[in-house]
Amino acid sequence: MHLDLVTLVVPDYDEAVEFFRDVLGFVVAEDAPATTNDGRPKRWVVVRPPGGGTGFLLARADGPAQVARVGDQTGGRVTFFLRVDDFGAAYERLVAAGIELVGPVREEPYGTLQVFRDPFGNLWDLLGPYGVGEE
Repeated sequence: MHLDLVTLVVPDYDEAVEFFRDVLGFVVAEDAPATTNDGRPKRWVVVRPPGGGTGFLLARADGPAQVARVGDQTGGRVTFFLRVDDFGAAYERLVAAGIELVGPVREEPYGTLQVFRDPFGNLWDLLGPYGVGEE
């Protein structure tokens, strides 16, 4: 058993794909036309980390309740934890893309950590091996 997908409500499919693909280095696993339960057009967009693992179903916000949750699906807590082998390279991709960094790089017992905010407002932890943070 494994967790296959997590839904992430986003304002726009293409903007979300660009962030996951170009900034985080995810792979677009699926991008196909689909329809809502009431027959309106939408897309089925799945992004996954390279090599597989749990993916995100990118769901464009539909209606006021979903729009209100974009970027705040967990009430302001860090929502996602992205573990990387090369912390320095991932950190530099965030900086080069102009992604908002929240606080300094820090060392925690579970690894090197940088909190960042994605373009939609969600907080993430970028996690690397212990002792590899920026000086």
